[in-house]
Amino acid sequence: MLNKVRPALGRVLTPIGRSVARTGLSPNAITLLGTAGVVAGALAFYPRGSYFWGTVVITAFVLFDMLDGAVARVTGKISKFGAFLDSTMDRVADAAILAGLMIGLDRDGAGVLAALALYCLVAGVVTSYAKARAEGLGYRCDVGIAERSERLIIVLAATGLDGLGVPYVLAAGLWVLAALSTITVGQRLATVWKQAREELPAAESRR
Repeated sequence: MLNKVRPALGRVLTPIGRSVARTGLSPNAITLLGTAGVVAGALAFYPRGSYFWGTVVITAFVLFDMLDGAVARVTGKISKFGAFLDSTMDRVADAAILAGLMIGLDRDGAGVLAALALYCLVAGVVTSYAKARAEGLGYRCDVGIAERSERLIIVLAATGLDGLGVPYVLAAGLWVLAALSTITVGQRLATVWKQAREELPAAESRR
């Protein structure tokens, strides 16, 4: 859903990317530093129940990580490996956020919410894998009510607000995230199934 605003976001990030490029940081270095910051923030703060400050640190590094594409464009260093590294590190960052949250919730005795965070972690991995596997087989799989950006906004907003003492917001956020992630997996399965079904008549006609 948020993919529609990417062109506008790109125009905003490009001037910042030019400034960052002058420091000599490569796009891949930005990706690795951003991921390391997210992982460190998630695993240092969330397991201790420090949800607000953990979210502040994570958000700062998520925003920093967004600059890798802008730097790649302004320096002409766009590469397939860079895209692969970025996608892979996104999975690492997402897993760290939900794993840290799960540990913190379990420590606080919120077993149900900890299990829900685990479900969201797995659902997020399946959502991303379904798209990657489908595209590897030659199918289109660019559908889904909640892609990575939406899922990240939901979990960080809910966790940060919980850290400020807003009641029930984390539980509501996790339930919404679980539901939207499940729907997205279903949408991707249905989309690929439809394309696979459409191939059958053509394959049978060649026999």
